[in-house]
Amino acid sequence: MKIGVIKETKEFERRVALTPDVVKQLLKKEYAVLIEKGAGESSYFSDKDYTDAGASILSQEEVYSGADLLLKVNAFTTAEIAKMKTGSACISYMYAYNQPEMVEAMIEKKISSFSMDAVPRISRAQKMDALSSQANLAGYKSVILSSNYLGKIFPLMMTASGTITPARVLIFGAGVAGLQAIATAKRLGAIVEVSDVRPETKEQVESLGGRFLTVEGVEAVKVEGGYASEVSAEFLQKQKQLVQDKIKEADIVITTALVMGKKSPILVTEEMVKSMKMGSVILDMAVETGGNCEISEINKTVVKHGVTIIGESNLPSLLPTNASQLYATNISTLLLHLSTKEGLKLDREEEIIKGVLITHEGELVHAFTKSILHK
Repeated sequence: MKIGVIKETKEFERRVALTPDVVKQLLKKEYAVLIEKGAGESSYFSDKDYTDAGASILSQEEVYSGADLLLKVNAFTTAEIAKMKTGSACISYMYAYNQPEMVEAMIEKKISSFSMDAVPRISRAQKMDALSSQANLAGYKSVILSSNYLGKIFPLMMTASGTITPARVLIFGAGVAGLQAIATAKRLGAIVEVSDVRPETKEQVESLGGRFLTVEGVEAVKVEGGYASEVSAEFLQKQKQLVQDKIKEADIVITTALVMGKKSPILVTEEMVKSMKMGSVILDMAVETGGNCEISEINKTVVKHGVTIIGESNLPSLLPTNASQLYATNISTLLLHLSTKEGLKLDREEEIIKGVLITHEGELVHAFTKSILHK
C-alpha cells in the first residue's frame, strides 16, 4: 500500500502529516511512503531527512497519482480532491459537518475518508487522539505567547528595590488546552483561576494548583464526549457574572471554550474588556469558530481599550516540529488500525472505524455528520 503526504496549503500552517521517524516505522510494516517535495520544510524536516528514512520524494502530481491513501493535517480542498484517484482513501482533520462541498466531492469520487477530529475519546484510541495532542501544545503556547505581550513577569519576586506581585491568569475552560495552560502558568509562578461548565474538572484544576470558580446551576450543563453539548443562556449569564470581578483583576485571560458543531459561546464581552486593566492580555483560542471574546479578530493581534487581544487560530503550528511529531504518531496509529500493507481492512461496526469513517463507496456514512448536514 502506498501512502502519500501532501504539502499543506492552508495559510499559517507549518505542520506536516508524517515525520521521518514515523516514516521509518511505516516502512518496517512494509508500506511505501511518498512525500511531496518540500512538504516538511516548514516543520524543519528536509527532503533529505525523508529520503534517509526511506521515503520517496516526488512532485505533487506524482504523489496524487501514485498514492492509495493520502495524508494531510488540514482538510482536503475540493481542488485537491479533484486530483485524487477515484476510489482512493485519505486521512486528515475534516470537520465534515461544517464542509458540505468537501463531503460532496468525496462522495462523487468514491473516496474513503477518515477524519482525525472524529476519533472517539476512548482509552483504546488515546494514541490516535490528535485533538488532544495538539490542544496540549496549544495550551502551553497560549501562556508563552500571552507572556510576550504582558509588560510584567509571572512570579512573585522579592528584591532590594521592592516586591513584585505575581501575575494573575484567568482561564475559561479546563479541557486539554486549558489544563496545560494552567500547568504552564503555574510553573511560571502565576496565580491561576479557572472557570468551566463541567463540574468534574474541578479536581483536575485544583490538582494543578489552580482555583476553580464554581457557577451555581452547573449540574444542569450537558456533557457529551468530553465537550459541553448544550449550555443554557441562563448558565452563561451566571458564568459572566461570576468572572466579571475576576476579569478586572486579571493580567492575562485565556479562553478555550468550544461547543462541538456550533459557534463558540461569547464569554468575554466588550464591556468586560473595557473593565480590564491597561496593558492586560486576552488570548482567544476559540477564534476560528467565532471566538469567546466579542472583539477578538481571527489571525490578528490587536489592542482595544488598552488590552492586547490575540486571535491566533493555529497555535500548534507555532510549534511545528513538536506538533508534527505528535500528529504523525496519531495519524500513523490510526492508519495501522484501519489498514495493512495490502490495503484498507475495515470492520464498519468496530467503534474506532465507525467513529472516524466519513465517506465510503460513494456515500456519507458518518452518523453525526449526517445529522448536521441533512437537517
